[in-house]
Amino acid sequence: MAVSHSLGFPRIGADRELKKALEAHWKGELDEAGLRLVGKQLRAAHWQLQKDAGLDLLPVGDFAWYDQVLTHSLSFGVIPERFKPQSGAPGLDTLFAMARGVSQRCCGQHDSAGHALEMTKWFDTNYHYLVPEFTADQQFQLSWEQLFEEVDEAHALGHKVKPVVIGPLTYLWLGKAKGEAFDKLELLDRLLPLYGEILTRLAAQGVEWVQIDEPILGLDLPQDWKNAFERAYNLIQHAPLKKLVACYFSGLEDNLGLAVNLPVDGLHVDLVRAPEQLPMLLDRLPAYKVLSLGVVNGRNVWGCDLEAALSQLQQAEQRFAGNLWVAGSCSLLHSPVDLRREDQLDDELKSWLAFAVQKCAEIAVLTKALNNPQSPEVIRVLEHSADIQRSRASSSRIHKEAVHQRLAAITAADSQRTSAFAERIELQRSRLQLPAFPTTTIGSFPQTPAIRLARQAFKQGKLSRSDYTEAMYSEIRHAVTIQENLGLDVLVHGEAERNDMVEYFAEQIDGYAFTRFGWVQSYGSRCVKPAIIVGDLSRPQPMTVDWIRYAQGLTNKVMKGMLTGPVTMLMWSFPREDVSREVQAKQLALAIRDEVVDLEAAGIRIVQIDEAAFREGLPLRKAAWQGYLDWATEAFRLCASGVRDETQIHTHMCYSEFNDVIESIAAMDADVITIETSRSDMELLDAFEAFAYPNDIGPGVYDIHSPRVPDSREMIKLMSKAVKRIPAERLWVNPDCGLKTRAWPETEAALINMVSAARQLRAALSA
Repeated sequence: MAVSHSLGFPRIGADRELKKALEAHWKGELDEAGLRLVGKQLRAAHWQLQKDAGLDLLPVGDFAWYDQVLTHSLSFGVIPERFKPQSGAPGLDTLFAMARGVSQRCCGQHDSAGHALEMTKWFDTNYHYLVPEFTADQQFQLSWEQLFEEVDEAHALGHKVKPVVIGPLTYLWLGKAKGEAFDKLELLDRLLPLYGEILTRLAAQGVEWVQIDEPILGLDLPQDWKNAFERAYNLIQHAPLKKLVACYFSGLEDNLGLAVNLPVDGLHVDLVRAPEQLPMLLDRLPAYKVLSLGVVNGRNVWGCDLEAALSQLQQAEQRFAGNLWVAGSCSLLHSPVDLRREDQLDDELKSWLAFAVQKCAEIAVLTKALNNPQSPEVIRVLEHSADIQRSRASSSRIHKEAVHQRLAAITAADSQRTSAFAERIELQRSRLQLPAFPTTTIGSFPQTPAIRLARQAFKQGKLSRSDYTEAMYSEIRHAVTIQENLGLDVLVHGEAERNDMVEYFAEQIDGYAFTRFGWVQSYGSRCVKPAIIVGDLSRPQPMTVDWIRYAQGLTNKVMKGMLTGPVTMLMWSFPREDVSREVQAKQLALAIRDEVVDLEAAGIRIVQIDEAAFREGLPLRKAAWQGYLDWATEAFRLCASGVRDETQIHTHMCYSEFNDVIESIAAMDADVITIETSRSDMELLDAFEAFAYPNDIGPGVYDIHSPRVPDSREMIKLMSKAVKRIPAERLWVNPDCGLKTRAWPETEAALINMVSAARQLRAALSA
């Protein structure tokens, strides 16, 4: 009999209960017992939702208070010295300190100077994980009981469970070596005994199967890492329990032979991302092993084409029979929780969608179709799925001829600035008259309760458009006044009117649809509600011009126009599956190009086009990189190249490893790039130095994801490192990212220190 299972389920709750509880705890409004109760209730609810949907095996260990990699670090005792408790075992305070940086509000027992762990993207998703820090003398020991406690919880509720752990090779791969140089693989033999201990304890709890996530099997691995897989799993095989190794987000490709021969009991693969690997898997994986096929897309909201998925499963069934498992392509962490809550979607669009609960039901019905193909329920559901697929393919809301014609008319000249950067920058400096080390922010300022209430009232029809506009004007005036008083050089309007850097624009672009409750976790308590690209994309009218023009009228200083770039709009939306990402990105680029041109016409001298997700979109396999980089770079240039030389184009990128894509970042030809570098201690600038990046750079001098307020000395120290890599005349001073999640007091305090740091840097430069 085929078995249905889930690799993981969203943990935030259908109403973002975890987010609200975490933030209340951090504010001192909810004690630890109350927070733990919320977590326990969520876990129970989520297991029941999956069981009710028809799944046979439920995941345990997919819940995390902040991030699953951070949970593993705590479990393995990988706690940097600056966070180690002064006495006793680590607690939730330790975990939150590692995630957010130490502050008296979070973890008063610690030195208040401890900066948070570095945060970066989880493979090619918009989820962020906390990067483990390893030292050459790293020791591992079990120091966190969460997994075992949750297994007991699930068993007490009568569930049949499959614990989920990150595999040893993937965990080491995701971390960074700190201090003296050493090879992370040297730590493997020290780490493996913990896996034996974990599996032994789980077996004693009555667990039969464990899921060991090794998504790095979908990457281009060095030979020594491939060899390490064999060594590691030859040792792990002696531990009790049946082991399912899971790979997702990419095909196995050259690692297929390695994966199928690992001494484990089963293998999970992602057939949504790499359907072409199925024939070779069927040929090479021993039939006595379990083959788990991820046929339901865990990363998008479109309903599964059940007939197509069933065809893949039936091919596998011929060889694997009772050893075939059915699952989502990856954890459903990346999907909203439950479509049933959406009460404002039209019936046609809603019929096309599936959230996590519905995806579990799709997995279950596909399993039933294998086990009982003549079931009337199965036949009915399959016929309904086929009708939906036909409806979507023929819908008039998807295809727009005018958009196709404009895209077809693009020429090479449309994606080129008139002059080279060296010529442009002289015109821009003459026009802008900025000091050395010019200061600015990335765009957003705190989204206060008053702002959110005004937006909510306006959407509910309780506040007129004129009253809402005046409320937002008041917030803009406040932001501009504060910036002028602080002495910032290039101002922003603060983005009070924007709910989200993607959703705000998507709401004004034809071709998008929106949900009320389609939240997914980005990191910690930060949740986003991605818009859905339903059809061809175009901009019917200006989106930001009136707000930015109003802000510029309040000051004689330079005001930046703030836009989100086409690649980020695409990556942080749920995209279409019927056309390529390239087509969608270029449609978005043309829409944003129109806005850039309109901002210039309104007298705006700097326009920032954020491409926070540029690196995130990079395929996991290097063979596919250049194709992506070509169209992603062209999309940015297409949206940025309609302006005169003297108009300065900025872009911003989030936490990324830039070494591999630095040439393409340079090819984007933004006049100024701002990047997040504070958590990496300016290490990310190494790529820009080694490449001799030619344009201006604003390396972030403080971490906005932490409530800590760094002093000027910290910022000067970071900028001093930057000056050693990049000429001073090409450096800007700015925070790591936008400030919407911070409060005004800490924002002002940090910016006072930042402006002071810039002034001291100028004085030192003059001297």
